[in-house]
Amino acid sequence: MRLGINLGYWGLGMDADNIAVAQEADRLGYDVCWAAEAYGSDAATVLSFVAAKTERIDVGSAIFQIPARTPAMTAMTAATLDTLSGGRFRLGLGVSGPQVSEGWYGVKFDKPLARTREYVEIIRKAMSRERLVHQGANWTLPLPDGPGKPLKLTVHPVREHIPLYIAAIGPKNLEQTGEIADGWLGIFFAPEHAALSVDPLAAGRAKAGLTLDGFDLCPTVNLAVGEDVKAAADGLRSYAALYIGGMGSKEKNFYNQLTRRMGYEQAADEIQERYLAKDYAGAAAAVPHDLIDATALLGTKERIADRMQAYADAGVTTLTLAPSGFGLEERVTALRTGIEALELAGLA
Repeated sequence: MRLGINLGYWGLGMDADNIAVAQEADRLGYDVCWAAEAYGSDAATVLSFVAAKTERIDVGSAIFQIPARTPAMTAMTAATLDTLSGGRFRLGLGVSGPQVSEGWYGVKFDKPLARTREYVEIIRKAMSRERLVHQGANWTLPLPDGPGKPLKLTVHPVREHIPLYIAAIGPKNLEQTGEIADGWLGIFFAPEHAALSVDPLAAGRAKAGLTLDGFDLCPTVNLAVGEDVKAAADGLRSYAALYIGGMGSKEKNFYNQLTRRMGYEQAADEIQERYLAKDYAGAAAAVPHDLIDATALLGTKERIADRMQAYADAGVTTLTLAPSGFGLEERVTALRTGIEALELAGLA
């Protein structure tokens, strides 16, 4: 099992530290460094900077938001980043959510599965350097009855095939991800509930005549190192409450729905109710300790090594770590503990 590092969002006051974290991950032998975007920093600019400051580690978008760019623009960006990084780029995509898609990008959040499938189809065609011709429900290239003509990408990526990942949570999206992508970007993944994600991914692979062999199962997990497991978990409560309670509307929150599928229906209700009422402390307090412990790496190196083994047994191939804390020393210590735990578990 390989390890990754997720830098999260740029612009939170620790940008210089983020580069130091990426460089330390590169030195330690981490496999990939991911960067995110929402409605602040964009991931492409961050990844180009990280690639310029590192030597071996892959750089990946977790995620490029589908409503933010046309598929042809995404293909251009992926090809450029792969060239600039010397063949180290991984393309992660996601549909975002209705509030961001419609509120920030002005793109209607409808038929996300069909939109994702068509988006991936155009990207793959563009990056193969075919002349770009497409007729679909969302995009027609070239536009009919006009001066447009079929064009092909002028940039030559380092590799013939740039790995493409999709962030997915719901069962139908997971199945489609298995069918059309090279890897999956997960969140709030618990080994004890692995079937919720792995089974639909496997079903999608079967649709394409494939198995999970060679498919990268890549969840991001929070990492908090310390002797006191409860204290480590408490430090992640606000993060969990934000996603379960506040990401999306009351009617459409994918993280809340995932929490329910994991068996925490009552807690999911309370967290969301408190969060939407702006009782953020109450929402954080309502997150069950067991849920945090199941979806994060907490405690001593030995305990973390045991949990890493559970992730490997569940089929995870790249475990992306998100070290808790905002201090550089704390984050770097967590990075080193991650490598030591992986070695202790015999998974390196």
